[in-house]
Amino acid sequence: MVKARTSAAELVEKGHVRINGARETSPGHAVKIGDVLTIALDRTVRVLKVMAFNERRGDAASARVLYEELGARN
Repeated sequence: MVKARTSAAELVEKGHVRINGARETSPGHAVKIGDVLTIALDRTVRVLKVMAFNERRGDAASARVLYEELGARN
């Protein structure tokens, strides 16, 4: 959703991320397979379901198979 871990942590700290409907403010919170993330970006809200994890960091294309897009709205 964002390019850098620091950007992701900032989204969480500012309250723009929900995990299973609950607002999360701790960037270190564990995410499990099956969790639903709601992420408020600039002008969009994305809803994603975690499907799997990768053992190593990869590019955006390899990351797309790790989640299911449940919705997006402007």
